[in-house]
Amino acid sequence: MNKSKYLFAGITFIVVLASGFIFGRYVFKGESTDLKANENINRERVIQNITDSRENAITRTVSDVSKAVVGISVTEVREYRDPFGDDPFFRQFFGDRSYKQEVQGLGSGFLISDDGYIITNDHVVGNATKVTVSLTNGDHLEAEIVGKDSYSDIAVLKINKTGLPYIKLGNSDDVIIGEWVVALGNPFGLFEVNQKPTVTVGVVSAMGMKLNSNENRFYRNMIQTDAAINSGNSGGPLVNSIGEVIGMNTLIYTGNSMAGGNIGLGFAIPMNKVKAIVDKLKKDGKIERNYDIGLRLQTVDKNIAQYFKLTNVSGAIVVNVEKGSAADNEGIKPEDIVLSINGEKIASDADFWGLILDMKIGERVKLKILRAGSEIEKEFELKVK
Repeated sequence: MNKSKYLFAGITFIVVLASGFIFGRYVFKGESTDLKANENINRERVIQNITDSRENAITRTVSDVSKAVVGISVTEVREYRDPFGDDPFFRQFFGDRSYKQEVQGLGSGFLISDDGYIITNDHVVGNATKVTVSLTNGDHLEAEIVGKDSYSDIAVLKINKTGLPYIKLGNSDDVIIGEWVVALGNPFGLFEVNQKPTVTVGVVSAMGMKLNSNENRFYRNMIQTDAAINSGNSGGPLVNSIGEVIGMNTLIYTGNSMAGGNIGLGFAIPMNKVKAIVDKLKKDGKIERNYDIGLRLQTVDKNIAQYFKLTNVSGAIVVNVEKGSAADNEGIKPEDIVLSINGEKIASDADFWGLILDMKIGERVKLKILRAGSEIEKEFELKVK
């Protein structure tokens, strides 16, 4: 009887132990499952956080504006002359040895309205006989040159299509130095291959940059950026992080010349200037700049400064005054040194013409002039010849 009790007790103990072991295993497995579930949840959260961080203001901007960027292909006929072609002796024996050749060019642009208006650089269009625009949907359409202006390096094109995506034009006066910007375009013709623009990112490095005139073009108050602007990017948009165009990518500085590869010095024409020129080009097809000023000037260099005993090597000296011109009527004379126009200092004759060519017919031109050691002021109205 006692043995039976012990046996029963032993069996009970074993059962209890076994039950405890099974229960214990059950509890352990439950904890493991919960931990794995938590790990999966945490992993998903991390992945989601990474995904969210990838989708930022820059990527959203690119997504919003890319469809409005276009590639531009230009056919231009250029005439080449033999270097001896103007010599009567050689012309007598060899005749006219000039010849014409078709040249292909590439650039960028962007749509500013749903009915097909596009803006780009004048140096992209040049003297084109044919301009073809490539859209992100794969369409290739011939474009009409509505108008162009070589001095400001701005041109307007038009394609015969409606319902197009376009970019919102921003206010370049609100640009902040250091803010993120995106440059989009067609470098090296890659748009033609991929049917989408190439994107580079940087910041606004400086504002109000003044560059030397190039091929009779005047670049003033330019936006400087370190976003890469390469060959073929000319005419593309420089966009801020909320999807507004603040400038038109135009040129790069390479140290020796404004051509070649990018070294982090890109420049864009501010959008407020672009908008003013575009409005005139859409209306008249050109910008009237045949002003009746009547001045020929030269930059004040060290020799001129020394001759006139100037303390500053700056300004533009009057070399000639056209008789009967606005300058002549106002009493401006040769050897007058122009120091400023409408309160803005000038350092060279290029500065002078850059400021004048930005003005409109009817505006008043106020000159501060140095004459025989004394500063005087002259003023006249800007008129067409």
